[in-house]
Amino acid sequence: AVNTYLETHNIVKVREVQDSIRSLYASDASKYEKEHNKKLLIRRIYEMIPSQMENKKKRVVVQNIRDKKGDRFDQYKEEFEYLISSGISLAVNAISNPHFPLSESLQKNLLKLYLNDVGLLTGILYRNNIRPVLDDVRSINLGSVYENVVAQELRAHGHKLYYYDNRKQGEVDYLIDNHTTMSAHPIEVKSGKDYTEHSALNNLLKVPEYNVLAATVISNERKVYQEGKVTYMPVYFVMFMEADTPQTDEEDYIF
Repeated sequence: AVNTYLETHNIVKVREVQDSIRSLYASDASKYEKEHNKKLLIRRIYEMIPSQMENKKKRVVVQNIRDKKGDRFDQYKEEFEYLISSGISLAVNAISNPHFPLSESLQKNLLKLYLNDVGLLTGILYRNNIRPVLDDVRSINLGSVYENVVAQELRAHGHKLYYYDNRKQGEVDYLIDNHTTMSAHPIEVKSGKDYTEHSALNNLLKVPEYNVLAATVISNERKVYQEGKVTYMPVYFVMFMEADTPQTDEEDYIF
């Protein structure tokens, strides 16, 4: 798709390539089902991802897959495993305790899914009209697009992705491990002008037991600055959030 744009500068041609990519994903899923002699709902779940991202909770609601209230997460484990392991979807798992290391409090049955390519998402949402992205049209909610960009970039830089949702404290979009400071690092994604309002993030920073030393708010504001423990940065700055490796001498690894 990128090469097509560079060669033609024609968004219609780009969308055609993206449509063919999604068709290829569907074809591969069908082949997988035939090879394993199973009737799975891989394509159904994949097609639900954009609408799921617009829900208040943004996580996968398994009862919506077949519109059956009695359905449980375990019934679709193979579908989720395929979507994630094949790389066509990005998983963000819930954690019950925002404390390093985050994997210790993983909640396997609470899951968010994002597309592996934000270009595919904008193609689904806006088709050949790219004004919502280029012109930042205020009437269009770009929240899901921004969140998908952040998920895609963080995974590309080696981060495992988690989120935190608590009735009292609220929901934080992403948490990643900081192995240097041995603390969790929360990240909020804001597409609107109210990017300095983040009560859930503030709540995490107030709890000493969580040992949250720093946080990041990613928004459409085109400047970088810090207030207290919170760093504010433009959405495109997420490309610099590399997975950390503690800087130590080689002999420190010898015991």
